[in-house]
Amino acid sequence: MAATPQNPAATTPRRKVSRHRGEGQWAVGHFTPLNGNEQFKKDDDGLNVRTRIETIYSKRGFDSIDPNDLRGRMRWWGLYTQRKPGIDGGKTAVLEPEELDDKYFMMRVRVDGGRLTTQQLRVIGEISEEFARGTADITDRQNIQYHWIRIEDVPEIWNRLEAVGLSTTEACGDTPRVILGSPVAGIAADEIIDGSPAIEEIQRRVIGNKAFSNLPRKFKSAISGSPLLDVAHEINDVAFVGVVHPEHGPGFDLWVGGGLSTNPKIGVRLGAWVPLDEVADVFEGVISIFRDYGYRRLRNRARLKFLVADWGAEKFRQVLEDEYLKRKLVDGPAPAQPVERWRDHVGVHRQQDGRFYVGFAPRVGRVDGATLTKIAELAEAHGSGRLRTTVEQKMIVLDVEEAQVDSLVEELEALDLTVRPSAFRRGTMACTGIEYCKLAIVETKARGAALIDELERRIPDFDEPITINLNGCPNACARIQVADIGLKGQLVLGANGEQVEGYQVHLGGALGLEAGFGRKVRGLKVTSDELPDYVERVLKRYRAERQDGERFATWAARASEEALS
Repeated sequence: MAATPQNPAATTPRRKVSRHRGEGQWAVGHFTPLNGNEQFKKDDDGLNVRTRIETIYSKRGFDSIDPNDLRGRMRWWGLYTQRKPGIDGGKTAVLEPEELDDKYFMMRVRVDGGRLTTQQLRVIGEISEEFARGTADITDRQNIQYHWIRIEDVPEIWNRLEAVGLSTTEACGDTPRVILGSPVAGIAADEIIDGSPAIEEIQRRVIGNKAFSNLPRKFKSAISGSPLLDVAHEINDVAFVGVVHPEHGPGFDLWVGGGLSTNPKIGVRLGAWVPLDEVADVFEGVISIFRDYGYRRLRNRARLKFLVADWGAEKFRQVLEDEYLKRKLVDGPAPAQPVERWRDHVGVHRQQDGRFYVGFAPRVGRVDGATLTKIAELAEAHGSGRLRTTVEQKMIVLDVEEAQVDSLVEELEALDLTVRPSAFRRGTMACTGIEYCKLAIVETKARGAALIDELERRIPDFDEPITINLNGCPNACARIQVADIGLKGQLVLGANGEQVEGYQVHLGGALGLEAGFGRKVRGLKVTSDELPDYVERVLKRYRAERQDGERFATWAARASEEALS
């Protein structure tokens, strides 16, 4: 055929047409692995690595570990290599993984619902002392995190943990992570509903089940029947929030699609009321949608929040009902706004049964094995043998008789575990930071502890609820975007033009009360050395300019950039 203006294809070279592979969604037939992570998961389920750890790696040592197991599948059992000492933050994004790897591991112990017995806590403390150089941080997801773990010791650690009902199963990796729960479930006098039975049923059905061990990315969940909204439900992949239905009574409001990191999103309500005995079914439905429809092409778009943002709440609920539950959910009300500003349960509080629970605040979640062992002893002596961790890196002793409260408080204070903390001690959290984390750029734990001391000295009478969250990198493990003052670690220019550790500042984030993300002031970055001066300055301006009863987040939203600088 002769070329004519009406037939431009005849004069244009043909392009090779490749089949569009979509977003890697299994439900629409895209099973071909589209990146290295998807390939190693297809090659072998992450749960299978335990056998190799027990029979090969623990006997032959660190150098025998296959790279796909080392930086991939071992996460399915709560193990990450930790950062090699002495590597500064400027090298974090430059060096190859093997150059950042130390021959030691971080190990994360699941504490679903934050529930611990004194026997379990004692074992955690003993393992810390014997195998982890005393390390044992309380995380903001209610877990306990060790460092300095040798591969040779892992099987013995598992044996000891599992002997008391604890586990590291799927504490990391593209899996259903720890299930957050109200730390006062079943005991709080104001509780709407106790979600503990649902957590236990989900653990039984889902955790360690290969039907759910290959997800597009991590899957975070939370269940709470507390009116304080005490599990950060807005930033989980799925959350069940206690509500009272006008016809059906107490149950849970269903949320999906929350998450932070570099693309933060507040979860959305599906408008559905879920009774307690159906929570596990709905959980399975939501996680199955994520497994089947979740995006697997790009890791940075593989969280459930991106699917929910694209689909919207109405379509998500329809797919959940039609394809997975095979029934309609009951429409239900939204949770009420919490009446209290603090949601961490620190202090002395009366339980349903007339006894008391006592919440206390370590510094930025940092404790050690010896201290945990002492806490277990105190809880045994003054309570019933039950403890809880919180999502604010705090801990609670349950079931304390009124006559025992004062002595318990006194003994906790002697361990620097204050029951009546300053606003700064109570409201400051920090992630692991550059001390151990391979993604981190700056120090966090020591910096956060020092900041608490400085602010207590400089503004001793400050008593407003305030949250100050420090993160060592952009990934927001310490929830910087939803803090009053969120500090994202990065290298900044010092006074002499050199690169030094510092922070980008987010101001006015919140959960619970008008949940939202903090604002970034254009060009506002502070060095680590300047941090106490900056925080002192902005808090004093808040006190000078606030209206009656105005929260920091509300003031920060309306304040001038000059006032926030």
